[in-house]
Amino acid sequence: MAKLLLDNGRVFEGMSIGADGTSFGEICFNTSMAGYQEILTDPSYAEQVIVMTYPEIGNYGLNKDDFECPRVNATGFVIKNYCEKESHYKSSITLSDYLKKNGIVAISDVDTRELTTVIREAGAMNCVITTGEITEELKEQLKKYSMSKDVALNVSRKNIEHLSGKGPRIGLIDVGVKKSIIDNFRIHDCDLTIYPGDVSADEILKQNFDAVVISNGPGDPQDAITTINTVKELIGKVPLYGICLGYQILSIVLGAKTYKLKYGHRGANHPVINLETNKVFITSQNHGYATDVTTLPSNCIATYKNLNDDTLEGFRCPELEIEAVQFHPEAAPGPSDANLIINQWVEQIIERKKSKGFFSKFSIKEIMEKLSRGKENAKK
Repeated sequence: MAKLLLDNGRVFEGMSIGADGTSFGEICFNTSMAGYQEILTDPSYAEQVIVMTYPEIGNYGLNKDDFECPRVNATGFVIKNYCEKESHYKSSITLSDYLKKNGIVAISDVDTRELTTVIREAGAMNCVITTGEITEELKEQLKKYSMSKDVALNVSRKNIEHLSGKGPRIGLIDVGVKKSIIDNFRIHDCDLTIYPGDVSADEILKQNFDAVVISNGPGDPQDAITTINTVKELIGKVPLYGICLGYQILSIVLGAKTYKLKYGHRGANHPVINLETNKVFITSQNHGYATDVTTLPSNCIATYKNLNDDTLEGFRCPELEIEAVQFHPEAAPGPSDANLIINQWVEQIIERKKSKGFFSKFSIKEIMEKLSRGKENAKK
């Protein structure tokens, strides 16, 4: 047996399909019909307990190819029906065995439809999942629990990694990067240097990269202070691209405000419209925060919008060579509609290099004046 206790006092009981023990985290739900392997190992789920809304989970096991990082990043897993007998030619381990091997507490036989409704109505909240008893002490621990402010740095790599290639030279700041994002740049034979999230701007700038990418990752973007300070020093000196948390960090650096969504966007079926072409993509998403479009500086152009709730999903700032999207263009798991975005970014980098090398570099004073003008125009 296993039990799930929510911050609002609701208790859900079911069968344990993972490790014995107790885990705390922020509860969230994912609406993907497949991809539990990628979801469990996505660093963006660090310190979160994941509820899968699709009822049948575990039916194809796990394979050796689809891990987003070497470890499980979620702290707990909640499903309705667990398929004990997986059926897939690539499967190398069952879901239950994998969860036990990695020490992840998990529970099945939960009415995930009701649980998801609770989360949608009450909003994001903390929870505890346990194979033990729900005691008064456990309830007190839950009241005191909060997500680490350094969660993005905690999942970031600790050492620099270089992946050689003959394409554009790109620096990638890892604040929870997925393997699939790296793979998508590697398809274009990019020469990638991947840095920890606490890398300094000087360390990056001395490499004279063609562009710098800030990755996806977990937590409140406003807590990523170290990375924010680094990116501030990169603006105007190198083209910048951001995905998910990287998008939020770039928006903060440009002067926009971010806010916590009631229950986030997590799934592989979120419709997003390109505001410049009116083309709609079905996208893969995993984030709990959004950027307030009304606070975006006037020298930034909104490029994508979520059709479910009209939240901003992308922007670009041609003046400073910045472009970012909130959703996951690498789509793992998910539809491949948005795959063309990374393709376009790489093409931009190549064309920029062919036509003029790097764009004109601005002084710190010039950059601050541009950002200040943008903010003033936005107020007007």
